[in-house]
Amino acid sequence: MVDVNLVLRSTRVITPEGTRPAAIAVSGGTIAAVLPYDAEVPAGAVLEDVGDDVVLPGLVDSHVHVNDPGRTEWEGFWTATRAAAAGGITTIVDMPLNSLPPTTTVENLRVKQDVARPKAHVDVGFWGGALPDNVKDLRPLHDAGVYGFKCFLSPSGVEEFPELDQEQLARSLAEIAGFDGLMIVHAEDPHHLAAAPQKSSSQYADFLASRPRDAENTAITNLIDQARRLGARVHVLHLSSSDALPLIAAAKAEGVKVSVESCPHFLTLTAEEIPDGATEFKCCPPIREAVNQDALWQGLADGVIDCIVSDHSPSTADLKTPDFSSAWGGISSLQLGLPAIWTEARRRGFDLTDVVRWMSEGPARLAGLDRKGAIEAGRDADFAVLDPDATFTVDPAELQHRNRITAYAGKTLHGVVKSTWLHGRRINDGGTLAEPSGRLLERNN
Repeated sequence: MVDVNLVLRSTRVITPEGTRPAAIAVSGGTIAAVLPYDAEVPAGAVLEDVGDDVVLPGLVDSHVHVNDPGRTEWEGFWTATRAAAAGGITTIVDMPLNSLPPTTTVENLRVKQDVARPKAHVDVGFWGGALPDNVKDLRPLHDAGVYGFKCFLSPSGVEEFPELDQEQLARSLAEIAGFDGLMIVHAEDPHHLAAAPQKSSSQYADFLASRPRDAENTAITNLIDQARRLGARVHVLHLSSSDALPLIAAAKAEGVKVSVESCPHFLTLTAEEIPDGATEFKCCPPIREAVNQDALWQGLADGVIDCIVSDHSPSTADLKTPDFSSAWGGISSLQLGLPAIWTEARRRGFDLTDVVRWMSEGPARLAGLDRKGAIEAGRDADFAVLDPDATFTVDPAELQHRNRITAYAGKTLHGVVKSTWLHGRRINDGGTLAEPSGRLLERNN
């Protein structure tokens, strides 16, 4: 065996073959082998025995708005990646907005990479953006290493990142399909949104009525039609409407290259519990009713939904006004996604192998991160060590997010992250975080 410098041992290691006692041998930041639990520790290697705590592959969050540079008062790479490390996440993929500049040209990508490099506590990759006027920039961005391209089909909320109409979507998709790239899509139809009742209100029911399910369903139907016609790869972001699940399942069965994600807030929070004026719960598309949530979990069980990611979209406190119509739409959950999902998953009869499939393996596959997402030889030595039975009550003051506004405040959750490891190095030890050692990732050319 190659020189091994670390052996991480547990009675419960989640591997692609299942959960078992094992000793993970690490060499130079890479998993060298997954050995029997009682294997002899190689000479010179450090043994870390975590007992009965569960060792998971480090989580991958492919939907994070870091907002750096330009809106660093909202978040920033330093705080976002510390929050990720504290939550067992070892890789994030940054969205092309709400930073200034947005990641819509190679020049802008390099600006963002330069900002991120000294601040990254975890590994960081980047999505590019597809705008009405940047079709010419898509292939250069692809060649520069972005993992795909995000677009909106309805207004994004920031003027520097306008939405695509159906003709513009077709042009961008055709260009991206030409080099087998991936388009990831905020799918809400602007015509349905415009026709819905819009009014200033502190009542959540009024906000929910302003973002109807039909807006998602129609946008997803149109996206599937475009992907089918062009042979393009598309991914539906932050699915909220369970009505769209049969459309997506049928498209997958037909061979259309479509995938879909959902988010912790859609899977753990419900419209019925949101108090008036509590705009920390506002996001677009919105948190819907409990019956809708049940159907989303069934979509996960059936394999229609491919992964769970945060859509971490923070803002400063002043933007979370009590008026749902004007408050910033976004939920901060980067640090809390694993315990939030595990709490609900265990209640519904799922186990941690399911959580790993949704929150590590699935996002890694989506982005093409072939060294992430599993504990097996040849992968990066990225791990989260979890006590799945321990509980804690969410105290916003203990979060690493720059702005500690959270829809989970006061909730008691199962699953305490005991440590996080990146490339075989402990970066989070019981909430004590190491200095930045994350790498900037680029899609393999």
